[in-house]
Amino acid sequence: MHQVLTRPSLGFGLGLRVDHYEAILAGRPPVDWFEVLTENYLVPGGKPLNYLMRIRERFRIAMHGVSLSIGSTAPLDREYLRQVKALAARVQPEWVSDHLCWTGVAGRNTHDLLPLPYTREAVDHVVARVRTVQDLLERRILLENVSSYVSFRDAPLTEWQFLAEIAERADCLILLDVNNIYVSAVNHGFDPLEYLNAIPPARVQQIHLAGHEDHGDYLVDTHDHPVRSAVWELYAAAVRRLGPVSTMIERDDHIPPLAELCAELEEARSVARRALAGGEAIRPSAHAAPAAGLR
Repeated sequence: MHQVLTRPSLGFGLGLRVDHYEAILAGRPPVDWFEVLTENYLVPGGKPLNYLMRIRERFRIAMHGVSLSIGSTAPLDREYLRQVKALAARVQPEWVSDHLCWTGVAGRNTHDLLPLPYTREAVDHVVARVRTVQDLLERRILLENVSSYVSFRDAPLTEWQFLAEIAERADCLILLDVNNIYVSAVNHGFDPLEYLNAIPPARVQQIHLAGHEDHGDYLVDTHDHPVRSAVWELYAAAVRRLGPVSTMIERDDHIPPLAELCAELEEARSVARRALAGGEAIRPSAHAAPAAGLR
């Protein structure tokens, strides 16, 4: 009998943004849950935390960070982890997530989600750090695949092998960003369905959807557009493979009114419903040539 690793689906959610605080509290938008940016609430009080706790009374919450820097060679920031744990104790989120990347080294934060080399050495390094983080937080964490724009020439593993092995060996869960899979597939010339089919379904707790910018021969993950049609198609394939998984839409710039995002969220519900009802897999559009590797 297989161990159940993930929690039941929360349904369909949105990223909680300042622009929508009042609209959320003024009514009951058709949103099942909200994902909050952890770093915005690592304070003992103040207006943001007040809004979060009021919204928390009405909706389930997940915490999503950008500062864990799990792939860095710098020591883990234990003070940051202490603050994350304290916020989680206060908010009681459904889960806590961050990114499979590095964001800084030698005390400097790049404020970017930088890719890792897909090597056995990097797997060992990240696995050890994830285990330490989970021990400190006393909970499993979710790691999200990031979009990338360069590749390492001497990487013996694919990105999906790298992600799957870390999740299995560290006994953590996966936040599968479908838009990031598609962006990286176009940028590096791989098949997004091959990536998707290699991810262990038992480890996938959450799915991200977002928009990106199309620059012709490459894409940029910007979170400032509606979800593109090719990403909807890949999401449908993900639902067919994984079943119902908690899904949310990210919008970080050019943020529209809440009602507009709720309409896009309804499209996610519709895509998932049709995918679960059956039908052949929809293949995303053709990919661009691979990006040049780093020397």
